Amino acid sequence: MTVATDRRMTLEEFLTYDDGTNTRYELVDGVLVEMSLGTGKHGRAIHRLAKRLEAAAENLGTDWLALPGLVGIETDVPGKTDHVRIPDITMLPEAQWDAIADRPGSATIFQNEPAPIVVVEVLSPSSTQSNDLKDKRTEYAKRGIPEYWIISPTSETIEVLRLLGERYAVTGSYQGKDAIASPTFPELNLTAAQVLSATR
Repeated sequence: MTVATDRRMTLEEFLTYDDGTNTRYELVDGVLVEMSLGTGKHGRAIHRLAKRLEAAAENLGTDWLALPGLVGIETDVPGKTDHVRIPDITMLPEAQWDAIADRPGSATIFQNEPAPIVVVEVLSPSSTQSNDLKDKRTEYAKRGIPEYWIISPTSETIEVLRLLGERYAVTGSYQGKDAIASPTFPELNLTAAQVLSATR
């Protein structure tokens, strides 16, 4: 985790912050934290998975969009201030995207708005892994996001978590030719290898 500046800022300041670069930041307890830059293969995996999730959503008769790295999610951490996370993929209804797309900075879903349907994080070989595995898991659960995928190119594993009450439970851990079972997409026709092959 690379702290971009020690100066604390409010959510409103974060939403309009521009340092003149293409660097992406999350807001963690009011502090800008630089997001790690994934490899080209990392990006390709996100792109491929987003397309497959959108196709699965269409098969369900929904208009849900799978948006790669475009949506901020305001989360609530007890005893701390202003948090905004930006998942690698955020799935939400098209009408919700239309409502937030023109907001300054990352198109952020605020606390008083409906949670996304699914979020996906692809772990980078860096210190951000601990954030994705611990902090974000807690924050996304508290935010009420029904399904959370954690993809680890290093261990070649995909974990699918489902929100049960106030915590996530792992519904499955997948490798190789294992067919991924998604609570949101019961007819998803996708193996771990099809996702992970794009990250190698």
